Amino acid sequence: MIRLVAVALIAVFVWALLVRLVAVIRRGTIDWTGVTAFVGFVVLAVWLRHVTGIG
Repeated sequence: MIRLVAVALIAVFVWALLVRLVAVIRRGTIDWTGVTAFVGFVVLAVWLRHVTGIG
């Protein structure tokens, strides 16, 4: 039962994020510097995980 509640809360959270993302994309007010920094951080983390095997 607790798993069902947790999955339902996560689903609602993801849905709210998607709705907000679509609204921001439609307005065209995207901070590309922040997006680029975030993507770069994720790529660096994945690359370091691949190279070092730590993480």
